[in-house]
Amino acid sequence: MTHGQLLIVTADDFGLHHDINEAVERAHCQGILNAASLMVSSPAAADAVERARRLPGLRVGLHLVLADGVATLPYDQIPDLVDASGRFGSAMVRDGFRFFFLPRVRAQLAAEIRAQFEAFAATGLPLDHVNAHKHFHLHPTVLSLILSIGRDYGMRAVRLPREAGGPLLLRPWLALLRARLQRAGIAYNDYVLGLSDTGAMDEATLLAAFEQLPRGVVEMYLHPAVTSGAEVGASMTGYRHADELAALLSPRVRAAADRFAPRRGGFTDLHAGLR
Repeated sequence: MTHGQLLIVTADDFGLHHDINEAVERAHCQGILNAASLMVSSPAAADAVERARRLPGLRVGLHLVLADGVATLPYDQIPDLVDASGRFGSAMVRDGFRFFFLPRVRAQLAAEIRAQFEAFAATGLPLDHVNAHKHFHLHPTVLSLILSIGRDYGMRAVRLPREAGGPLLLRPWLALLRARLQRAGIAYNDYVLGLSDTGAMDEATLLAAFEQLPRGVVEMYLHPAVTSGAEVGASMTGYRHADELAALLSPRVRAAADRFAPRRGGFTDLHAGLR
């Protein structure tokens, strides 16, 4: 899917913590951030939506949470997916097998995915894109449900987590994802930046990435926040969130972005003639 050079700079985990939301607003207003992926049921989701509504230039998508996070539906509706507190676990391989082989679990998964799309629709924000926390949409069952349910909510773009020179293990799954998105008429990016340096997308990393920017539609995704590590999320102890925010605000990074990727926006711009 080549539309000429377009860079989409996205912040994931929007809504997880107030410090992330603050970073997203600052990085969009003062830096190079174009988009954010919203966790609709996370603790600071309402604050994230309020900020997004006053930032009409910020492209907001749905960051589906199906692992290591809070579910939208209550426990009694999805008891095979979450613990008694309503949280998904982190055993993604085990859960992937359960999604594929157990119809009861798959039905609950479909209900939860629909509930998250419904919650995003209730915000009134335009849906720029869809992706999944920890890239769980690489799982064929999860992807099938996203494609079938997403149509009802105007989904038009999905992240392809394909990094140039990325792990060989992911290539068959990426090829399957890409082929299915093509068949469904869903837009996607050609490459991502941020997969191998998750939690460490500092100024030096971004500057080096711009020097080797692939051609096509590239999504650079980060996890900025005004504080770092476990204070933001228990599973992100080693993440350097504040360094990532500083990189997005860096004049040197902006100069590099203007030089190597002057055309920037969100996935919506793929449908608006920015090709």
